[in-house]
Amino acid sequence: MHNDNETKPGQLSGAIFWIAIAFSCFQLITAAFSPLSSQGVRAIHVGFVILLVFALHPPFHRNEGALRTVGKVLGWTLGLTGFVFSLYHWVFEADLTQRAGELIPMDWVIGVVTIALVFEAARRVMGWGLPVICGIFLAYGLFGQYLPGALAHRGFGMDQVVSALGFGTEGIYGTPTYVSSTYIFLFILFGAFLEQAGMIQLFNDFAMGTVGHTRGGPAKVSVISSGLMGTINGSGVANVVTTGQFTIPLMKRFGYSSAFAGGVEATSSMGGQIMPPVMGAVAFIMSETINVPYIAIVKAALIPAILYFATAFWMVHLEAGRKGLMGLPKDECPNPWTAVRLRWYLLLPLVGLVALLFSGYTPLFSGTVGLGLTVILIFGAAVLTGVRGLGLRAVFWVLLGLACAGFFEFGVGTFFVLTALLVAITYLRRVGADARALAVQALVDGARHALPVAIACALVGVIIGVINLTGVAAELGGHIIAIGRESLFLALLLTMVTCLVLGMGIPTIPNYIITSSLAAPVLLELGVPLIVSHMFVFYFGIMADLTPPVALAAFAAAPIARESGLKISLQALRVAIAGFIVPFMAVYSPALMLQGGGALATAYVVFKALIAIGMWGAGAIGFLFGPLNLLERLAAIVAASFLVAALPMTDEIGLAAVVAFLAWHVWRTRAARHSTVA
Repeated sequence: MHNDNETKPGQLSGAIFWIAIAFSCFQLITAAFSPLSSQGVRAIHVGFVILLVFALHPPFHRNEGALRTVGKVLGWTLGLTGFVFSLYHWVFEADLTQRAGELIPMDWVIGVVTIALVFEAARRVMGWGLPVICGIFLAYGLFGQYLPGALAHRGFGMDQVVSALGFGTEGIYGTPTYVSSTYIFLFILFGAFLEQAGMIQLFNDFAMGTVGHTRGGPAKVSVISSGLMGTINGSGVANVVTTGQFTIPLMKRFGYSSAFAGGVEATSSMGGQIMPPVMGAVAFIMSETINVPYIAIVKAALIPAILYFATAFWMVHLEAGRKGLMGLPKDECPNPWTAVRLRWYLLLPLVGLVALLFSGYTPLFSGTVGLGLTVILIFGAAVLTGVRGLGLRAVFWVLLGLACAGFFEFGVGTFFVLTALLVAITYLRRVGADARALAVQALVDGARHALPVAIACALVGVIIGVINLTGVAAELGGHIIAIGRESLFLALLLTMVTCLVLGMGIPTIPNYIITSSLAAPVLLELGVPLIVSHMFVFYFGIMADLTPPVALAAFAAAPIARESGLKISLQALRVAIAGFIVPFMAVYSPALMLQGGGALATAYVVFKALIAIGMWGAGAIGFLFGPLNLLERLAAIVAASFLVAALPMTDEIGLAAVVAFLAWHVWRTRAARHSTVA
């Protein structure tokens, strides 16, 4: 990832600033009113992304003088070309539909150039990892007929490949881009508005006030604040950059090493992608791919997400105990309930979002209403600037709440009417300049934050297109199924390794799409429930961004921690390692993801998971109630391993081993303390 080339929010200016605003406004209007066809929205969405990427990351940006100027001109030329070409799909949509794959010369130009620009834009934002992998799949689609054995396909012409990737609904304009141009952008914008309104401060103050004074408090603050950020922002790397600015220096100041501080923040932030209700982009893509309601994905992710953060919390607690690290002085920690009392209203859009999702409304409608409520709260508070009368303020909020109820009666247009009215009142009262600036900045931030996700979704469409064109997934799946029939655990292990290897340089989204296309159907055929099989892949896609040698989240934390990304990734793996058992346990006991079994079965498997995490964590860190020697660490890990499978015998052996280990460890720790005192 080109961290050195990332543009901070305040650095966007001039034409780029207004293009970012136009991009956000385009996405809002198309989400609210659907004036264009789905294919038109997808194409223009990718066009905006190409334009902004090349404007922000032009060629020769590291050079000086004339070469830098030439690069800037070239960047704008390439970006504008991509944007103008995207309009072709809208203007000539009827003709393209009628031709249905029969390319005319202009189609060739548009298709080839757009695919090339998507590859280059992705390389500029994310480095070489994903473009190289997608390039291999593209080469396979073009030349795979020359491969030996079962991997060879029947052969496809250049026109078939360009048509599938550049004009169909399974290439760069496939399901990932559809999700990116609808749900994902809307929820990114939702998070951007809440962040600008002060939600980060609320989360940090709440976390500091609740656990800041406890053992290892600064690291626990990182875990809790990142978990809370995950409820509004599904981007792991973005969370590292935002919350990490506060938590990493705090951890270092209280005795944690730079690598461990960065590792804790990276691990905690990546959990935001699996934390309901606003999960990462993968959750929306998964919902569309397997055709299940988004709320079903949220329910399946709830317990694994809690266990993920419980794992991180437990690991930093153990590390603090091992190193004797105390928390912040109690008087230096803010009162958490004061923080809630001052900014409680910011929670209302989130509560409304959750209520709508669980009431059966679509993510698109729920996200639009949540965003609308956020904007109205911001400008409503601005309108009341200087108004002291409690009764008048109460009447205003009641009337505004009743007006918001018009969402359900008159549609999302109510949001735009109320917003325009509130903005007009701020101008009439000569107040709210900060609120207006905040809203504009949130529109810019939303567009900027969406770029890595959107370009990854577009480029990974190349893989989906080639897989669907050639049928290679079925061939590879057959080999994994053959292994899985002999040992389900071996098939799961192979899938996990695939996720981790693919994660060396590519984000969670393409990692999930690639692996789910190849492995998830295999797990389903081996008897793993549909959602569980996809969540298994998703979970390890998240873990892949933490595992060395190339861990995107760790590399994002490196400049803040002032430590190498490799060292941070090693510590992140250490913090996250206990959580590796969670998806395995979900496969053997789907009740962990609320996939059948009833409340009692769910409670039992959660109980097992907590014990297993506790033991595995103690073994990994080398501390529980006191230091553990090597033999004790191995014994703790072995005891935890027996609890993974859902068999009566293994459960009994595992629980008995845990009890025996705890008895021995408590006795030995007490004996050591008595001998020290004596």
